[in-house]
Amino acid sequence: MATVDLLNINAEKVSQVNLPESIFDVPVKSCVLHDVVTMQLAGKRSGSASVKHRSDVRGSGRKLFRQKGTGRARRGDIKAPLLRGGGSVFGPDPKSYAYKVSKKVRKLALKMALTTKLNEDQLLILDKFELEQVKTKDFVEIMRRLGIDKGLIITEEYNKNLILSSRNLSEVKILGCEALNVYDVLKYDKLILLEPTLKKIEERLQA
Repeated sequence: MATVDLLNINAEKVSQVNLPESIFDVPVKSCVLHDVVTMQLAGKRSGSASVKHRSDVRGSGRKLFRQKGTGRARRGDIKAPLLRGGGSVFGPDPKSYAYKVSKKVRKLALKMALTTKLNEDQLLILDKFELEQVKTKDFVEIMRRLGIDKGLIITEEYNKNLILSSRNLSEVKILGCEALNVYDVLKYDKLILLEPTLKKIEERLQA
């Protein structure tokens, strides 16, 4: 069982905490991490490319001219694809690129991501992260003391002051422990866990 220091927001050691081996000490396989990250990125694709087909184009449904006797092509209405301003034939329609990887693999990948952060010494455990008021300057000062430039902070519950104080910083992200995911863990240099979240993460990944 791995033992890490428990720090406060002044980067001072308060005590030590034990991390369960079943979550923070698993063999890391890059192919599993790749599969889950690819799944997450695919789900974020908008797939909003779209054209207007014949039935979507605004226009009269009246036949342009009689079928025979004019010497011209046999036209229908003005929305025909061959006419300027008509509907498209084989253009794209909105679609979803999302797909699912099994729940077992997703849990395993998250364990691997957490193990990676611990092995690379990029995991910090804080006893709490409380701000008396919404003030970005105070938040930046705490991050400076902790030595964090780009980090992901996982909280136990909604923390209004913390979220509002950090929302203008593009290199910092705040997530609740229920939203912890592989992509964000690997994206940010440092992972900061508040001590109360450890129990919830363990319950989630061992359920």
